[in-house]
Amino acid sequence: MGEAPKLIPHGQQNETSNGSKLEDETFETATTIGDKTYVIGRADDETSSINVRIFDKRLGEWVNRAVLGTKPMSFEGHSAVSLKDRIVILKKNPKPDDHTWFLEVDTQYVRQQQKVLGTEVVAWSKGVIGSVEKPVVISGPSGVGKGTLISMLMKEFPWMFGFSVSHTTRAPRAMEKDGIHYHFTEKSIMEEEIKDGKFLEFASVHGNLYGTSVEAVELVSDAGKRCILDIDVQGARSVRASSLEAIFIFICPPSMEELEKRLRDRGTETEEQIQKRLRNAQSEIEQGKSSGIFDFILYNDKLEECYESLKKLLGLDGYVIPPSNSTEREISLPMDHHSVLKIEDKILINCNPLIESNNKIMLDLSSLEGGAPGRTRGLDFRYSTECINLTFN
Repeated sequence: MGEAPKLIPHGQQNETSNGSKLEDETFETATTIGDKTYVIGRADDETSSINVRIFDKRLGEWVNRAVLGTKPMSFEGHSAVSLKDRIVILKKNPKPDDHTWFLEVDTQYVRQQQKVLGTEVVAWSKGVIGSVEKPVVISGPSGVGKGTLISMLMKEFPWMFGFSVSHTTRAPRAMEKDGIHYHFTEKSIMEEEIKDGKFLEFASVHGNLYGTSVEAVELVSDAGKRCILDIDVQGARSVRASSLEAIFIFICPPSMEELEKRLRDRGTETEEQIQKRLRNAQSEIEQGKSSGIFDFILYNDKLEECYESLKKLLGLDGYVIPPSNSTEREISLPMDHHSVLKIEDKILINCNPLIESNNKIMLDLSSLEGGAPGRTRGLDFRYSTECINLTFN
């Protein structure tokens, strides 16, 4: 039997009629969700890492756990607020773009990883202000013209779309640069990250692994662009089964005869290669139409008409004004927020209890998107005029 966690002033949670309130006095918090208490604080070593311990009240002991996701660096202090399936961490004295983190304890991703790993699992996810357009997964057989359609999108809307950089375990070729052509990595590292659910899709080709990581897609979104994934049907199936919310589009030829004509007109394959591509295409088309993977099927008979249909699916038909870069993605939280108060899906941050209530900031969590192993988006901070009559006791 383990020793139950002692009361920790920083993490002491007091239930009120308005929600939960926590006071910040140390570097450690203890937050209870269901039968488990999650103790979050600095690791007991000289590193700058954050440690998570779990006490199971039902068993009366500390339990082993796997901590997944990208972990936050150590911080000077924090507030912890419990939601239904995760804990919100508000850092003290944060950088403008590194203020909020989520520790997921009972999300779909966490439950999936518990089944895979056979142990208790928690997962970190960085909070990001604002939302992004869903990534677009485009699949179709070789020769159907999906590459041409994507090129047309990129040319007309260069500010709007971007490609993720794939990972591979093969060695770089001449002139290839890490992080530009591929993320080159070791096989053992990639296998471990696949096991941890950090890859949306992957495949083994001639003994080397290739794949698309969650982080690669998130980096495109961080740049304010909508990520396009040009992958085969098997890859699309894997992405559909992942935590990524995307739009899935299958590009289909008008007929197998027309597809064969296009392959031959390219003049880049031998007869044997053409026959292999046609066999693969037949299988991909059957899966694309019947598997339930794809949200939309487009027939590329006439290129311009298909492109207009693609734009319409993506909400780009008609005149599109380039987006402004003025969207605020950062916020300067106070160096020392002394207390926080949760009311439904909002958190009120009291900047300084000695100053009038207009120094409160409200964090709206009603539109959260994504989560581990990627970012949690949809945070909405604003100075609160709604909480003038609320008090922090």
